[in-house]
Amino acid sequence: MNHWLMKSEPDVFSYDDLVKKGKAEWDGVRNHAAQGHMRAMRKGDLALFYHSNIGVEAVGIMTIVEEAAPDSTDETGKWIAVHVAPKEKLAKPVTLKAMKADSALADMVMLRQSRLSVSPLTKAQFDHIVELSKA
Repeated sequence: MNHWLMKSEPDVFSYDDLVKKGKAEWDGVRNHAAQGHMRAMRKGDLALFYHSNIGVEAVGIMTIVEEAAPDSTDETGKWIAVHVAPKEKLAKPVTLKAMKADSALADMVMLRQSRLSVSPLTKAQFDHIVELSKA
């Protein structure tokens, strides 16, 4: 199983929106590196749902329920999307500030490439963020 961090602006699509829908296409990703990560996703992988721009924090866990397929919002046929479902809301949000301050997360891809909307996490990083939400 792989672990990921996926960003969405909460005023566009929030974790609560995902919970209401039950399942959603993670579409609109137009960055080649992020697309590569989405192509590597497998059914059953876990991802942290991260609210970007507003809140700037990890708020929930989701499961990849369908692997890469054409993005329904792309008229060119060039881009892919995955489908995700909510797994659980974090006990409390874990802020970007907290992640940056934690030496256990120093090598996190998102902290080195902050503009990337989809990035990999190690299992240790994923588990550590989940534990931080419980502190």
